[in-house]
Amino acid sequence: MNHVKRLSVAGLVACSLFNLPAFAADEAVAEASPHTLTTNIGFFGQYVFRGITYTNERPAVQGGFDYAHSSGLYLGVWGTNVDKNALYGNTLEVDIYGGYLHQFTPDLSLNVGFLQFYYPDNEKIAGQSANTTELNGALGYKWFTLKYSRAVTDFFGYNTKSIGGTLGHGDTKGTDYIELNFNYKLPVQDINLVAHAGHQRVENYGDLSYSDYLIGLNKDFSVGKSEGWNAGFNYTGTNADGDLWVDAKGRKTGDDHLVLFIRRTF
Repeated sequence: MNHVKRLSVAGLVACSLFNLPAFAADEAVAEASPHTLTTNIGFFGQYVFRGITYTNERPAVQGGFDYAHSSGLYLGVWGTNVDKNALYGNTLEVDIYGGYLHQFTPDLSLNVGFLQFYYPDNEKIAGQSANTTELNGALGYKWFTLKYSRAVTDFFGYNTKSIGGTLGHGDTKGTDYIELNFNYKLPVQDINLVAHAGHQRVENYGDLSYSDYLIGLNKDFSVGKSEGWNAGFNYTGTNADGDLWVDAKGRKTGDDHLVLFIRRTF
């Protein structure tokens, strides 16, 4: 669910290979590969998604693989542990995502894609699967990204059979989430400021809708010759109803959370 998911699209540099020695031409061709594959792994103080904790404020190990093509197409897979009391007894979440990123200018981009939340344990709520599919679109300008996501399945199994009654009736297809993200490199070496505001609207179950925010700092660094490291913290909060957003043991999941982390991309 995370999710800060970083996608990189390989850039192509046009250059003439005429008059170059054969070995130099080979190197240029290799550098101009349209394919990029990256791996990431991280250790987090807890797993928070859209302001809700899914590990009961306990640590999470997260990681994934990202493939990007110079055309703008990308595909990735990402996983994390979850607390069994947070999602109907499930202990693992796997997200599969993909889409197309188009860079109009160095400052302006458009991203359209999909995100599939998958729970291999296949634990359910009143017979309803937590597996959820969302479609999304995002417009990026300089340090800002405005993103809209919409569920084309029931939202984590919520419908009349699982939670219907006083909360509402019907399915939750059409549930949506709108968010504004900010990512700015401060004039301090390799320090990044991040901020986020979002609103989760749950179709047919308005009492479950809420807004969330996040603010954080992180730093890029190297460990010896090992590059791609990043560490920092995020502070998150929501106005989610504390009587409704609880885990199986009645613990509130939408309170304020401080998340410390260290991760590496390579």
